[in-house]
Amino acid sequence: MKRADVKVWFACNNKCLFCVQWDKRFHHKQRTFEEIKKILEDEYISWCRGLVFTWWEPTIHKDLTESIKYAKKLWYSQIQIQSNWRTFANLEYVKELISAWVTEFWPSIHWFKSETHDTLVWAPWAWAEVVEWIKNLKKLNQIIIINSVITKKNYTEIPQLSLLLAKLWVSQFQFAFVHILWSADKNKDEIVPQKSLAMPYIKKGLDIWKKYWIICMTEAIPFCLMQWYEWAIAEYNYMPETTVVDAEYRTESYAEYRWNEWKSKREECKKCSKFKICEWPWKEYIEIYWWEEFRIIND
Repeated sequence: MKRADVKVWFACNNKCLFCVQWDKRFHHKQRTFEEIKKILEDEYISWCRGLVFTWWEPTIHKDLTESIKYAKKLWYSQIQIQSNWRTFANLEYVKELISAWVTEFWPSIHWFKSETHDTLVWAPWAWAEVVEWIKNLKKLNQIIIINSVITKKNYTEIPQLSLLLAKLWVSQFQFAFVHILWSADKNKDEIVPQKSLAMPYIKKGLDIWKKYWIICMTEAIPFCLMQWYEWAIAEYNYMPETTVVDAEYRTESYAEYRWNEWKSKREECKKCSKFKICEWPWKEYIEIYWWEEFRIIND
């Protein structure tokens, strides 16, 4: 099912050190309700039937609930909220979103240890709030999709975080390798790990999730580092066709944009048996660590 990723708000109540959209808060205003309605209408006409309200922090937009209700009137069949979760301290607000027709909640939690999470998102008590609201949403029988950004600060904690969230019985989990833009770029020395060092921990985390029969995946990790775990590569197995309505532009196909603009490939990759289906690493990653850890697959 084709979906639309709609950015409704360009401010945030966190200040994550790994944020890839940091600078937009200084240059772009929130979208009005009328602007959002027009976007929803246009994307529905372009055959989008899934909808994601996202970045920066959509839950601080005053018209989010009305926007969800309008999307329901247009017959969007799937409506997801991607959030840092802090606004959900208000239980009535969460119930309001569910009543409006949110079908999936996508909270972000990045570390097993609260002190690590709270320091890197610059928000005290953020970790405790996320965990508490995962519990509450389970009580409300909601679909919970977790995203964790892999950084140099947290990759050794991935198995512990996986076990915690598995025991909370979230619906789905994704390990997304940090994209090195804006804040992540400015803090890359302390934020960006070498992928080959993180892989043993990532695979342990995937093993835990598979044991609990929970859907789990990775993003921005090539096939050559995921052998025997190819089933978890999000870009190949799970990501739907998506249009992105950002602050400055609309991208008709997020997949094509990743392939042609954001990912890096080398001539030698053409020899790999996975060349036509592998998306390769972020361009910025290669500028830091080069190609030595990646190899050609011949099977």
